[in-house]
Amino acid sequence: MANVSVYNMEGSEVGKLDLNDKVFAVDVNEHLMHMAVVLQLANKRQGTQKAKTRSEVRGGGRKPWRQKGTGHARQGSIRAPQWTGGGVVFAPVPRDYSFKMNKKEKAGAIKSALTSRVNEEKFFVLDSLKFDEIKTKKMVGVLDALKVNKALVVLDGDNDNVALSARNIEGVRTVPVNAINVYDILKYETVVITKDAVSKIEEVYA
Repeated sequence: MANVSVYNMEGSEVGKLDLNDKVFAVDVNEHLMHMAVVLQLANKRQGTQKAKTRSEVRGGGRKPWRQKGTGHARQGSIRAPQWTGGGVVFAPVPRDYSFKMNKKEKAGAIKSALTSRVNEEKFFVLDSLKFDEIKTKKMVGVLDALKVNKALVVLDGDNDNVALSARNIEGVRTVPVNAINVYDILKYETVVITKDAVSKIEEVYA
């Protein structure tokens, strides 16, 4: 069973935590993680690009000159793609880039990403993370105590003071436990998570 240290906000070790092997010690499936990242980025795309083909460009209905005898190459329209102001060949049109993964694939990708962070010893568990006020300096102090800088901070509930305290710190992102995703886990070097958030993840994915 995977075992990690539990720290307080001052960076001192206050205990150990046994992690569920069904979530934090699975075989890392890089293909599923790649699919999950591509899915998230693809689903963000607006897909509103558009350019006009030769049939959509205004004008060009008349043949510019007769077929033979002018010394010019034959032309049928001034809106053909080789003309300035002509249409675009295979012009992009609005489209939907999104695709779907099934639930088991998504769960496998999340578990693989979490396992990879545990294996790399970049998974820090805090006994609690709560602030009485919005204070960026406090959040910086917590991260410095853990000796991490680029971090994904996973919170176990609505903790606006922590989220707002971390908002201005470069390379740090906070997410509620129900919004964790493979892209963020892999993008940020370290996962900083509360003990309660670990329990909630195990309830959902174990």
